[in-house]
Amino acid sequence: MIPFVRELEFEYGRCDEVSPRIRRVIARNPGPFTYTGTGVYIIGQGEVAVIDPGPDQEEHFEALKAVLAGERVTHVLVTHHHLDHSPLAHPLAQAFGAKVYGLPAPAPHASDAPALEEGGDDRFRPDVILADGDVLSGPGWTLEAITTPGHTSNHVCFALKEENALFSGDHIMGWSTTVITPPDGDMGDYFASLEKVKARGFQTLWPTHGAPVREVGPFIDAYVAHRRAREAQIVEALAAGFTTIKAMVPSLYAAVDPRLHPAAAHSVLAHMLQLVREGRVAATGDGLDAEYRLA
Repeated sequence: MIPFVRELEFEYGRCDEVSPRIRRVIARNPGPFTYTGTGVYIIGQGEVAVIDPGPDQEEHFEALKAVLAGERVTHVLVTHHHLDHSPLAHPLAQAFGAKVYGLPAPAPHASDAPALEEGGDDRFRPDVILADGDVLSGPGWTLEAITTPGHTSNHVCFALKEENALFSGDHIMGWSTTVITPPDGDMGDYFASLEKVKARGFQTLWPTHGAPVREVGPFIDAYVAHRRAREAQIVEALAAGFTTIKAMVPSLYAAVDPRLHPAAAHSVLAHMLQLVREGRVAATGDGLDAEYRLA
């Protein structure tokens, strides 16, 4: 079982000091994929970085401008291009004379994926494209970009050196598992990125949605174990004679509301594509309509 952390004390638009170098403002965009809303992190005092400015809502923008009044924003950082993370990045940067840092949105894919997310801003382009290991700094703070593809191909986390903490975006969230939707989401990349983060030994994870994760190693282990258990169930379904994803989903997700089965099918697809790459499964056809069997 994943030891989810779901308790969070907050008020929309309020600025909370959550550590000596970190403040947080939560946007009023709660939902099934955003939990209580987008948590915007402000790093430092006086000369600051802002991580994931969030949705382009007037109320939220005004709250951020009020909090940042009198300070110099030197960096606006974006973990990925989804609409609950990136739209306010350029307006905020323009208001404070800063630049936007991150990775550009991938090219749009033709996909029959259901609306699992808040959606993506396919036009998102940062002013500065980051590479893995790039370091950004200000008075009293140092941030390192850590590329973590999986949830999206352009996902980046940011490590705060002075507190051995990681701003984990949607890569790891305390309140829920992360959605992996092909073709941009990739299960193999996701497993590798989880191991990459675990190897760093961070003391705290600060997800964009929800509360911080303090027991980082055991939490990531549980995250991985959950995915591996689902993978094992898929292999068992194939061994039992199921050959299509649509046929196996009602059995694999028997305890889940059937209205969520289309979303579950894409999660199974992410696992199946990785099993095919590993040579453990053979496919005839593509995607959800393919037939699969154990290799």
